[in-house]
This record gives sequence, C-alpha cells and structure tokens, in this order.
Amino acid sequence: MKSSSFFQGAKLIAFLLLIACTGAAVLHLGQSEEWVFMAFAILLLLGEIVYIFRLYGKNARKLAFTFDSMDNNDFSFRFSTDGLSRSDRIVNESLNRIKQILQTASEDAREKEKYYEIIINSINAGIVVLDEAGNVLQKNDRVLQLLGLSVFTHCSQLKRIGDEIHSRLSSIMPGERLQAQVQTEIGSSTLSLIASSASLNGKDVRIVVIDNIDNELSENEMESWIKLIRVLTHEIMNSITPVTSLSGTLLEKTDDSKAVKEGLEIINKTGRELISFVESYRKFTHIPTPKPTLFYVKDMAVRMREIAQRQEGIGDTRITLDICPEDLLVYADESLISNVMTNLLKNAVQAMADSGQGSEIIIKGYSDAKDCVVIDVIDDGPEIPEDVAAHIFVPFFTTKESGSGVGLSLSRQIMRVSGGSLNLVRSKDGRTTFRLKFE
Repeated sequence: MKSSSFFQGAKLIAFLLLIACTGAAVLHLGQSEEWVFMAFAILLLLGEIVYIFRLYGKNARKLAFTFDSMDNNDFSFRFSTDGLSRSDRIVNESLNRIKQILQTASEDAREKEKYYEIIINSINAGIVVLDEAGNVLQKNDRVLQLLGLSVFTHCSQLKRIGDEIHSRLSSIMPGERLQAQVQTEIGSSTLSLIASSASLNGKDVRIVVIDNIDNELSENEMESWIKLIRVLTHEIMNSITPVTSLSGTLLEKTDDSKAVKEGLEIINKTGRELISFVESYRKFTHIPTPKPTLFYVKDMAVRMREIAQRQEGIGDTRITLDICPEDLLVYADESLISNVMTNLLKNAVQAMADSGQGSEIIIKGYSDAKDCVVIDVIDDGPEIPEDVAAHIFVPFFTTKESGSGVGLSLSRQIMRVSGGSLNLVRSKDGRTTFRLKFE
C-alpha cells in the first residue's frame, strides 16, 4: 500500500507539470492572462474529475473484493491503513470493521449450529427436517440408525428399505402421526412418525420425529396377554378344582358300577392334567422380581455351553464362544438370564436336529455403539419363515407337536422385566440370531 501512495504522488507531480506546460504554451502564443487562468481552471477541474472517478473505481473494487470473499466464507483478508491519505484510510478502516462484524456473526452462527447439532444428536429419537421437494435439510445420527442408512439426503433413498416408509415420510403432513414397518439389516421394526411445521430461511419445512416403538408395542401386547392368562387360569382353576375333588371323592365311594367308575376316573385324570397344564402357564404371569448383580458374560456362556452339549440331539453340532472383551460384564439377574439362554440354545439344537441342517451355534457377547451389552445366540440351521417369525413371541404359539408355546414369550418377558429386550434378527447370510440386549 505504501508503493500505491508513491505512485499517487508521482501522478500528482506529473499532472502539475502538465498544467505548467499548458500555461507556458498559452503565454507563448500570446494569449491574455484570463485565458491562462481559464485554461488552468479547466485543467484542474478535469484533473479532479479524473481523480474522483479513479478513486470511485478503486473503492468499488475493494467493496467487490470484500463481498466476494465473504460469499466464500474467506475472512483472512485485511486492508492496510498505513501510509494512506485520510480518505483512503477511513475507507479501509470501515471495510475492515465490516469484515470483523460479519466474521464474528458467522462464527457465532457456526457455534450455534454445532450446539444445536449436539443437542439433536443427544436425543434418543430420530429427527429429520424436510423441504417441500423431499430434500433432507437436517438430520441426526439416530435417524440413520433407525433407517439403516449411511447416507440420507432425499426421501427417494427410502425406497430401498421399503415402499411404506418412503410413502409415509414423503406425504406426512404437520400434525399427523403415522406408523411404518421397515426392514433393515438388523431386522424388522415399527417406526412412529410425528410431523410438525416450521419456517427456515423464508421456506416452509417439515420437522419429523421418528422413533422405534417395537418395545412399546411389545409391552402393551405382553400386558394384554398377562391379563388374559391371569383371568383364564383363575376361571379354569375355580371351575376344575371342585370337579376334580368331587370326582376323587366319588371314586372312593363307588364300587358297584364299572361304567360310572371308569367315567369318574376319566374326569379325575383329565381334571388333574388340566390343573397341571394351567399351573405350567401360571409362571408366565408370575416371574420373580429380578435380583441383579454384576457377572461375567463369558463364565455364564461357558456354563450354558456345557448344559447344551449334554442335550439330546446335539450330535456333531459345535457350540462356539465369541466374547469380546473376555471380561465383559453385565448387570442383571444371572439366574433369570441363564433360563433365557438355556431356552434359546435348546430351541437352536432342536431346530437343527429336526431339519438335519446346520452344524454350529455361536454365543457372541459384545458392547454396541451405545455401550449396551449384547448377547447373540446364532445358529446356521434353517431360517425361520416370515409367517412364523411374526408370531414366535406370542404366548402359546408353537410349530412343535409337543411344544407349549411359552418358552420364547417367557424369555422375552424375563428380558423385559430385566430392563432389556429379546428380538429375532435376520442376517443376509441366512443365519438365525436371537439377540439379548441389556440397555
């Protein structure tokens, strides 16, 4: 900027020399002093006009450079204020002040954006902001987890995981609450969508809150089953107990009629079997209160393997442990969780024995991204059909001739009262995985 001042001074000297030469020429030609004065005045006016236009152009270029830099978020420039005329120094100082004000505002906006991003990422529900065209303007990490996507920039990307979720999220209006089923790599889940409206940069946008409500549905369904079973067992026991007691009393007193005696024996036997049947289901509604303690997952898994290896039909099936880290701890009621593991391993062995397929069961323990302890029971036996998988946790549902249909529903109930979850997870390699998750 100092060299610029030097050139400006040189230009002024050259301009004065031009005026002097013009005056000398006029005097040499014999013109009057008035003409000389007028010539000087005209030249001075023209010089001032030229100077003003040059100054205006220089300042206009400074302004254009300033706004171009700010458009590109480049605030690294600074105009020098040393060795300048007073007017140039005022202009440069003003531009530097404008730059500083806008730089501070931009940094504040970025800090607020990071702050808001931290807030929405700490929320357990998914949040996505959509414009009218379906473009994703903002989202948190939870949305990607729920949808099983690594990139989510437009609603059209949802077609790969299901037409239902694509249709619901694309069309949901502010104030609506919808549900949609999605199928991801970690399994099927039911999502709740709640939409609201907002204005962003003068445009209307939709803010959609997405959450997995499988646990909520499971709890409501389980509570309904428990209430039903309690009523049924109470009514059945009230009805069958006196019948069984009376038939037993009559059997003791009846000696004459063989037919009557045989009939009473059938009534008595059937009644006792029905009582036994009802008693077996009472445990479904009376799970003991968990007494959680810290225990090592590997130690528990070793015991479960020893029990499963002595099960009938195990044959050549290998049971492999994959616990990482080896000192993985879980806080739960070890006795209740052992019952769940025993049931899952028993089912896996039976499924592979009945089908003649599969040769390995894996007990895998690890911590997920949220530091939740996860135990997977994986087998390479036949895949559970979709129509069966939808009902396996329903009480009394079974595909086995001698099955009671209580095992998996009871196991899920144990996990629920333990503060965790039990779900069937489908994988691309066709293996069957039952996942215990302790949150």
